[in-house]
Amino acid sequence: MSTPTEQLAAQGVSIWLDDLSRSRISSGSLAALITDRTVSGVTTNPTIFAAAIGGGHGYDEPLADLARKGASADDAIFSLTTDDVRDAADILRPVYDATNGVDGRVSIEVSPDLAHDTEATIEQAKQLWAEVARPNVHIKIPATKAGLPAITAVLAEGISVNVTLIFSLERYAEVIDAYLAGIEKATHNGHDVSKIHSVASFFVSRVDTEVDKRLGVVGTDAATALKSRAGVANARLAYELFEREFATDRARGLTDAGANVQRPLWASTGVKDPALPDTLYVTELVAQGTVNTMPEKTLEATFDHAVVTGDTITGNYADAHAVFDELAAVGVDFADVTQVLEDEGVEKFITSWHELQETVRTALQAALEEAR
Repeated sequence: MSTPTEQLAAQGVSIWLDDLSRSRISSGSLAALITDRTVSGVTTNPTIFAAAIGGGHGYDEPLADLARKGASADDAIFSLTTDDVRDAADILRPVYDATNGVDGRVSIEVSPDLAHDTEATIEQAKQLWAEVARPNVHIKIPATKAGLPAITAVLAEGISVNVTLIFSLERYAEVIDAYLAGIEKATHNGHDVSKIHSVASFFVSRVDTEVDKRLGVVGTDAATALKSRAGVANARLAYELFEREFATDRARGLTDAGANVQRPLWASTGVKDPALPDTLYVTELVAQGTVNTMPEKTLEATFDHAVVTGDTITGNYADAHAVFDELAAVGVDFADVTQVLEDEGVEKFITSWHELQETVRTALQAALEEAR
Protein backbone atom coordinates (compact mmCIF):
# COMPACT_ATOMS: atom_id res chain seq x y z
CA MET A 1 0.00 0.00 0.00
CA SER A 2 1.39 3.40 -0.94
CA THR A 3 1.86 6.18 1.59
CA PRO A 4 -0.12 9.44 1.44
CA THR A 5 2.97 11.28 0.21
CA GLU A 6 3.40 8.73 -2.57
CA GLN A 7 -0.29 9.14 -3.41
CA LEU A 8 0.18 12.91 -3.66
CA ALA A 9 3.11 12.45 -6.01
CA ALA A 10 1.01 10.06 -8.10
CA GLN A 11 -1.57 12.85 -8.46
CA GLY A 12 1.09 15.14 -9.92
CA VAL A 13 1.91 17.09 -6.75
CA SER A 14 5.60 17.67 -6.07
CA ILE A 15 6.40 17.71 -2.34
CA TRP A 16 9.09 20.18 -1.38
CA LEU A 17 10.44 20.68 2.13
CA ASP A 18 10.21 24.22 3.44
CA ASP A 19 13.34 24.03 5.57
CA LEU A 20 17.10 23.69 5.34
CA SER A 21 20.05 23.68 7.72
CA ARG A 22 23.60 22.38 7.76
CA SER A 23 22.67 19.74 10.31
CA ARG A 24 19.79 18.52 8.12
CA ILE A 25 22.30 18.07 5.31
CA SER A 26 25.13 16.48 7.32
CA SER A 27 22.92 14.18 9.40
CA GLY A 28 21.37 12.54 6.37
CA SER A 29 17.92 13.90 7.28
CA LEU A 30 17.35 15.50 3.88
CA ALA A 31 18.41 12.37 2.02
CA ALA A 32 16.09 10.29 4.23
CA LEU A 33 13.13 12.58 3.52
CA ILE A 34 13.73 12.19 -0.21
CA THR A 35 13.65 8.42 0.14
CA ASP A 36 11.02 7.98 2.85
CA ARG A 37 8.69 10.98 2.45
CA THR A 38 8.76 11.50 -1.35
CA VAL A 39 10.38 14.93 -0.94
CA SER A 40 11.54 16.21 -4.34
CA GLY A 41 12.72 19.76 -3.58
CA VAL A 42 13.60 22.31 -0.91
CA THR A 43 12.63 25.93 -0.33
CA THR A 44 14.36 28.36 1.99
CA ASN A 45 13.77 31.91 3.15
CA PRO A 46 15.42 34.39 5.53
CA THR A 47 13.39 33.13 8.50
CA ILE A 48 14.55 29.55 7.90
CA PHE A 49 18.20 30.55 7.70
CA ALA A 50 17.89 32.82 10.75
CA ALA A 51 16.59 29.84 12.75
CA ALA A 52 19.22 27.48 11.33
CA ILE A 53 22.27 29.68 11.90
CA GLY A 54 21.10 31.06 15.23
CA GLY A 55 19.77 27.79 16.58
CA GLY A 56 22.80 25.69 17.46
CA HIS A 57 26.49 25.06 16.88
CA GLY A 58 26.37 23.65 13.38
CA TYR A 59 27.86 26.81 11.91
CA ASP A 60 30.51 27.52 14.56
CA GLU A 61 33.46 26.23 12.55
CA PRO A 62 32.68 27.99 9.25
CA LEU A 63 31.85 31.19 11.13
CA ALA A 64 35.21 31.04 12.89
CA ASP A 65 36.95 30.57 9.54
CA LEU A 66 35.04 33.49 8.04
CA ALA A 67 35.92 35.65 11.05
CA ARG A 68 39.62 34.92 10.53
CA LYS A 69 39.25 36.04 6.92
CA GLY A 70 37.66 39.32 8.01
CA ALA A 71 34.27 38.63 6.45
CA SER A 72 31.41 41.04 7.08
CA ALA A 73 28.07 39.74 8.33
CA ASP A 74 26.54 40.02 4.84
CA ASP A 75 29.51 38.25 3.25
CA ALA A 76 29.29 35.48 5.83
CA ILE A 77 25.54 35.02 5.28
CA PHE A 78 26.11 34.85 1.52
CA SER A 79 28.82 32.22 1.99
CA LEU A 80 26.96 30.08 4.53
CA THR A 81 23.62 30.06 2.76
CA THR A 82 25.00 29.41 -0.71
CA ASP A 83 27.12 26.55 0.67
CA ASP A 84 24.01 24.98 2.23
CA VAL A 85 21.97 25.40 -0.94
CA ARG A 86 24.77 23.98 -3.10
CA ASP A 87 25.10 20.92 -0.84
CA ALA A 88 21.33 20.40 -0.81
CA ALA A 89 21.24 20.74 -4.60
CA ASP A 90 23.86 18.00 -4.87
CA ILE A 91 21.78 15.70 -2.66
CA LEU A 92 18.74 16.38 -4.84
CA ARG A 93 20.61 16.06 -8.13
CA PRO A 94 19.38 12.48 -8.80
CA VAL A 95 15.79 13.74 -8.50
CA TYR A 96 16.60 16.60 -10.88
CA ASP A 97 18.08 14.17 -13.40
CA ALA A 98 15.22 11.67 -13.07
CA THR A 99 12.55 14.37 -13.64
CA ASN A 100 14.38 16.12 -16.49
CA GLY A 101 14.91 19.21 -14.34
CA VAL A 102 11.34 19.64 -13.17
CA ASP A 103 12.06 18.69 -9.55
CA GLY A 104 15.18 18.24 -7.46
CA ARG A 105 15.20 22.00 -6.98
CA VAL A 106 16.50 24.14 -4.10
CA SER A 107 15.41 27.76 -3.71
CA ILE A 108 17.45 30.61 -2.25
CA GLU A 109 16.06 34.11 -1.82
CA VAL A 110 17.52 37.49 -2.65
CA SER A 111 17.89 39.79 0.35
CA PRO A 112 14.48 41.08 1.51
CA ASP A 113 16.05 44.52 1.84
CA LEU A 114 15.99 44.59 -1.98
CA ALA A 115 12.26 43.83 -2.34
CA HIS A 116 11.55 47.30 -3.73
CA ASP A 117 14.78 47.71 -5.73
CA THR A 118 14.59 46.18 -9.19
CA GLU A 119 18.19 46.63 -10.30
CA ALA A 120 19.72 45.44 -7.02
CA THR A 121 17.45 42.38 -7.08
CA ILE A 122 18.62 41.49 -10.60
CA GLU A 123 22.26 41.89 -9.62
CA GLN A 124 22.00 39.76 -6.48
CA ALA A 125 20.02 37.07 -8.31
CA LYS A 126 22.88 36.76 -10.79
CA GLN A 127 25.41 36.61 -7.95
CA LEU A 128 23.49 33.87 -6.12
CA TRP A 129 23.09 31.85 -9.33
CA ALA A 130 26.80 32.11 -10.10
CA GLU A 131 27.90 31.31 -6.55
CA VAL A 132 25.73 28.23 -6.07
CA ALA A 133 26.68 27.13 -9.59
CA ARG A 134 24.19 24.31 -9.82
CA PRO A 135 21.54 23.93 -12.53
CA ASN A 136 18.92 22.79 -9.99
CA VAL A 137 18.74 26.01 -7.99
CA HIS A 138 15.86 28.46 -8.07
CA ILE A 139 16.45 32.11 -7.20
CA LYS A 140 13.55 33.44 -5.14
CA ILE A 141 12.29 36.90 -6.03
CA PRO A 142 9.27 38.45 -4.30
CA ALA A 143 6.25 39.40 -6.40
CA THR A 144 6.38 43.06 -5.44
CA LYS A 145 5.87 45.72 -8.10
CA ALA A 146 9.65 46.19 -8.22
CA GLY A 147 10.11 42.42 -8.33
CA LEU A 148 8.09 41.92 -11.52
CA PRO A 149 10.61 43.46 -13.98
CA ALA A 150 13.42 41.75 -12.06
CA ILE A 151 11.71 38.38 -12.63
CA THR A 152 11.61 39.02 -16.37
CA ALA A 153 15.23 40.21 -16.49
CA VAL A 154 16.58 37.28 -14.47
CA LEU A 155 14.71 34.68 -16.53
CA ALA A 156 16.03 36.41 -19.66
CA GLU A 157 19.54 35.50 -18.45
CA GLY A 158 18.64 31.81 -18.40
CA ILE A 159 18.23 31.70 -14.60
CA SER A 160 15.43 29.64 -13.02
CA VAL A 161 13.19 31.63 -10.67
CA ASN A 162 10.88 30.93 -7.75
CA VAL A 163 8.48 33.88 -7.53
CA THR A 164 7.45 34.26 -3.90
CA LEU A 165 4.94 36.18 -1.76
CA ILE A 166 1.97 36.01 -4.15
CA PHE A 167 -1.40 36.63 -2.52
CA SER A 168 -3.79 38.07 -5.13
CA LEU A 169 -5.03 36.84 -8.50
CA GLU A 170 -4.30 40.26 -9.97
CA ARG A 171 -0.65 40.08 -8.95
CA TYR A 172 -0.46 36.44 -10.05
CA ALA A 173 -1.60 37.46 -13.54
CA GLU A 174 1.24 39.99 -13.59
CA VAL A 175 3.68 37.28 -12.45
CA ILE A 176 2.63 35.00 -15.31
CA ASP A 177 3.08 37.88 -17.76
CA ALA A 178 6.52 38.59 -16.29
CA TYR A 179 7.43 34.91 -16.71
CA LEU A 180 6.29 34.74 -20.31
CA ALA A 181 8.14 37.98 -21.10
CA GLY A 182 11.28 36.54 -19.50
CA ILE A 183 11.07 33.36 -21.58
CA GLU A 184 10.52 35.42 -24.74
CA LYS A 185 13.65 37.44 -23.96
CA ALA A 186 15.62 34.31 -23.05
CA THR A 187 14.71 32.87 -26.45
CA HIS A 188 15.89 36.07 -28.12
CA ASN A 189 19.11 35.89 -26.08
CA GLY A 190 19.82 32.39 -27.38
CA HIS A 191 19.19 30.43 -24.17
CA ASP A 192 17.82 26.89 -24.20
CA VAL A 193 14.45 27.68 -22.64
CA SER A 194 13.76 24.00 -21.94
CA LYS A 195 16.39 24.34 -19.16
CA ILE A 196 14.69 27.35 -17.53
CA HIS A 197 12.15 26.47 -14.83
CA SER A 198 9.97 28.59 -12.61
CA VAL A 199 7.35 28.25 -9.90
CA ALA A 200 4.88 30.85 -8.68
CA SER A 201 4.53 30.61 -4.90
CA PHE A 202 0.98 31.38 -3.84
CA PHE A 203 0.61 31.80 -0.07
CA VAL A 204 -2.35 30.06 1.53
CA SER A 205 -2.67 29.95 5.34
CA ARG A 206 -1.79 33.62 5.80
CA VAL A 207 -4.86 34.48 3.71
CA ASP A 208 -7.12 32.65 6.14
CA THR A 209 -5.44 34.25 9.14
CA GLU A 210 -6.10 37.79 7.86
CA VAL A 211 -9.56 37.12 6.42
CA ASP A 212 -10.76 35.24 9.49
CA LYS A 213 -9.66 38.15 11.69
CA ARG A 214 -11.86 40.46 9.60
CA LEU A 215 -14.77 38.02 9.58
CA GLY A 216 -14.58 37.91 13.37
CA VAL A 217 -15.02 41.69 13.46
CA VAL A 218 -18.09 41.43 11.20
CA GLY A 219 -19.45 38.80 13.58
CA THR A 220 -22.59 37.75 11.68
CA ASP A 221 -23.63 34.16 11.03
CA ALA A 222 -22.87 34.64 7.35
CA ALA A 223 -19.37 35.86 8.19
CA THR A 224 -18.72 33.03 10.64
CA ALA A 225 -19.73 30.47 7.98
CA LEU A 226 -16.95 31.79 5.73
CA LYS A 227 -14.11 31.29 8.21
CA SER A 228 -11.13 29.26 6.99
CA ARG A 229 -12.47 29.06 3.43
CA ALA A 230 -10.71 31.98 1.72
CA GLY A 231 -7.20 30.53 1.57
CA VAL A 232 -8.16 27.36 -0.28
CA ALA A 233 -10.65 29.21 -2.52
CA ASN A 234 -8.01 31.79 -3.47
CA ALA A 235 -5.49 29.07 -4.36
CA ARG A 236 -8.06 27.17 -6.41
CA LEU A 237 -8.84 30.31 -8.40
CA ALA A 238 -5.10 30.77 -8.91
CA TYR A 239 -4.99 27.33 -10.52
CA GLU A 240 -7.95 28.27 -12.72
CA LEU A 241 -6.00 31.36 -13.81
CA PHE A 242 -2.90 29.21 -14.41
CA GLU A 243 -4.87 26.87 -16.67
CA ARG A 244 -6.37 29.78 -18.61
CA GLU A 245 -3.17 31.81 -19.05
CA PHE A 246 -1.04 28.87 -20.15
CA ALA A 247 -3.65 27.93 -22.75
CA THR A 248 -3.30 31.26 -24.59
CA ASP A 249 -1.69 31.48 -28.01
CA ARG A 250 1.23 33.38 -26.49
CA ALA A 251 1.97 30.71 -23.88
CA ARG A 252 1.31 27.82 -26.25
CA GLY A 253 3.72 29.29 -28.77
CA LEU A 254 6.46 29.22 -26.14
CA THR A 255 5.69 25.77 -24.71
CA ASP A 256 5.41 24.31 -28.20
CA ALA A 257 8.95 25.63 -28.77
CA GLY A 258 10.22 23.81 -25.69
CA ALA A 259 9.54 26.24 -22.84
CA ASN A 260 8.15 25.00 -19.54
CA VAL A 261 5.00 26.20 -17.87
CA GLN A 262 5.50 28.10 -14.63
CA ARG A 263 4.07 25.73 -12.04
CA PRO A 264 1.84 26.96 -9.21
CA LEU A 265 3.39 26.32 -5.79
CA TRP A 266 1.35 26.31 -2.60
CA ALA A 267 3.34 28.00 0.17
CA SER A 268 2.47 28.80 3.78
CA THR A 269 0.76 25.42 4.06
CA GLY A 270 1.29 24.93 7.78
CA VAL A 271 -2.11 25.29 9.46
CA LYS A 272 -2.20 28.24 11.87
CA ASP A 273 -5.60 27.52 13.45
CA PRO A 274 -5.46 24.43 15.72
CA ALA A 275 -9.18 23.87 15.15
CA LEU A 276 -8.49 23.03 11.48
CA PRO A 277 -7.24 19.70 10.09
CA ASP A 278 -3.44 19.84 10.03
CA THR A 279 -3.35 18.65 6.41
CA LEU A 280 -6.04 21.05 5.14
CA TYR A 281 -3.77 22.99 2.78
CA VAL A 282 -2.41 19.76 1.33
CA THR A 283 -5.45 17.56 0.72
CA GLU A 284 -7.66 20.42 -0.49
CA LEU A 285 -5.09 21.63 -3.04
CA VAL A 286 -4.33 18.57 -5.13
CA ALA A 287 -3.97 18.99 -8.89
CA GLN A 288 -1.62 17.90 -11.64
CA GLY A 289 1.52 19.98 -12.07
CA THR A 290 1.52 21.73 -8.70
CA VAL A 291 4.09 21.96 -5.91
CA ASN A 292 3.29 21.95 -2.20
CA THR A 293 6.16 23.19 -0.03
CA MET A 294 5.66 22.01 3.54
CA PRO A 295 7.31 22.65 6.88
CA GLU A 296 8.41 19.34 8.39
CA LYS A 297 5.48 19.24 10.83
CA THR A 298 3.01 19.41 7.94
CA LEU A 299 5.03 16.89 5.93
CA GLU A 300 4.94 14.39 8.80
CA ALA A 301 1.21 14.93 9.35
CA THR A 302 0.63 14.38 5.64
CA PHE A 303 2.68 11.17 5.65
CA ASP A 304 0.93 9.94 8.79
CA HIS A 305 -2.74 10.52 8.10
CA ALA A 306 -3.56 12.64 5.04
CA VAL A 307 -6.46 11.29 2.98
CA VAL A 308 -5.68 11.88 -0.69
CA THR A 309 -8.86 11.65 -2.78
CA GLY A 310 -7.57 12.84 -6.15
CA ASP A 311 -7.91 16.25 -7.78
CA THR A 312 -9.56 18.62 -5.28
CA ILE A 313 -9.09 21.81 -7.31
CA THR A 314 -10.44 21.74 -10.85
CA GLY A 315 -13.94 20.59 -9.95
CA ASN A 316 -14.35 23.29 -7.31
CA TYR A 317 -13.97 26.54 -9.25
CA ALA A 318 -17.66 27.49 -8.92
CA ASP A 319 -17.54 27.02 -5.15
CA ALA A 320 -14.35 29.10 -4.93
CA HIS A 321 -15.95 31.95 -6.87
CA ALA A 322 -18.99 31.72 -4.58
CA VAL A 323 -16.77 32.09 -1.51
CA PHE A 324 -15.43 35.38 -2.86
CA ASP A 325 -18.90 36.64 -3.74
CA GLU A 326 -19.95 35.90 -0.16
CA LEU A 327 -16.84 37.56 1.29
CA ALA A 328 -17.64 40.71 -0.66
CA ALA A 329 -21.25 40.53 0.49
CA VAL A 330 -20.25 40.58 4.18
CA GLY A 331 -17.88 43.48 3.58
CA VAL A 332 -14.41 41.89 3.35
CA ASP A 333 -12.20 44.01 1.07
CA PHE A 334 -10.00 41.28 -0.39
CA ALA A 335 -7.83 43.68 -2.36
CA ASP A 336 -6.92 45.32 0.94
CA VAL A 337 -6.35 41.89 2.52
CA THR A 338 -3.79 40.93 -0.12
CA GLN A 339 -1.99 44.29 0.00
CA VAL A 340 -1.70 44.04 3.78
CA LEU A 341 -0.37 40.48 3.45
CA GLU A 342 2.23 41.46 0.83
CA ASP A 343 3.43 44.38 2.95
CA GLU A 344 3.56 42.23 6.08
CA GLY A 345 5.28 39.38 4.22
CA VAL A 346 8.07 41.63 3.00
CA GLU A 347 8.42 43.23 6.42
CA LYS A 348 8.56 39.87 8.23
CA PHE A 349 11.35 38.66 5.96
CA ILE A 350 13.22 41.95 6.41
CA THR A 351 12.94 41.55 10.18
CA SER A 352 14.24 37.96 9.96
CA TRP A 353 17.06 39.11 7.69
CA HIS A 354 18.15 41.79 10.14
CA GLU A 355 17.98 39.27 13.00
CA LEU A 356 20.17 36.95 10.92
CA GLN A 357 22.64 39.76 10.25
CA GLU A 358 22.85 40.50 13.97
CA THR A 359 23.24 36.82 14.88
CA VAL A 360 26.08 36.39 12.39
CA ARG A 361 27.70 39.69 13.35
CA THR A 362 27.73 38.62 17.01
CA ALA A 363 29.07 35.16 16.13
CA LEU A 364 31.88 36.63 14.02
CA GLN A 365 32.88 38.97 16.84
CA ALA A 366 32.83 36.13 19.38
CA ALA A 367 35.00 33.98 17.10
CA LEU A 368 37.52 36.81 16.76
CA GLU A 369 37.69 37.33 20.50
CA GLU A 370 38.17 33.62 21.10
CA ALA A 371 41.03 33.52 18.59
CA ARG A 372 42.91 36.28 20.38
